[in-house]
Amino acid sequence: MNFPSWSYFPRNTRPPEWANQFVEVVASARPSIETAPVRAEDAERLTSDTVLAYIREPLEAIGYTVEGGKKADQKIRRPVLFGENGVASVNYEIDAFHDDLGIAVEVEAGRGAMGNAEYRDIVRTSLLLDARFMVLMLPITYRYAQTQTDAYARTRDLLTAIYASDRLHLPFEGVLLIGY
Repeated sequence: MNFPSWSYFPRNTRPPEWANQFVEVVASARPSIETAPVRAEDAERLTSDTVLAYIREPLEAIGYTVEGGKKADQKIRRPVLFGENGVASVNYEIDAFHDDLGIAVEVEAGRGAMGNAEYRDIVRTSLLLDARFMVLMLPITYRYAQTQTDAYARTRDLLTAIYASDRLHLPFEGVLLIGY
């Protein structure tokens, strides 16, 4: 199996070079983040913070600002709305951002797989100023207790439907979905 699994949307657009670079970064972390096949010993351990930690340095090397931890000064906050005196009044936290290319990155694990966080990520990232592209990373397979879900495939089907329909238009030039 190729690792990682990935899809670029819209389907009628060639993936840009930055997408290939991002996929290479994720591929380099394969031994630490691969979720399929599911290994029982890894089922409870892999969090989105863990995955982000494995790809942080290589992403920073290619121009991304990456969340460094859970403390306020380690988080990445991007503006959504501005209020009085031009001060950002609404900001959303994201996992990484590439300022020059306008790429917003969200990495999910258990919550994304089991709690439909991909919907929240798509909507909130759509509201970020300067976000021209979105990268959304989800486990190929996530297992919790006796439950298993194919988070990547489910989100791929969602994005396929969104881009095939005329009912909902995302504000991105493209979305890179990665299954790790």
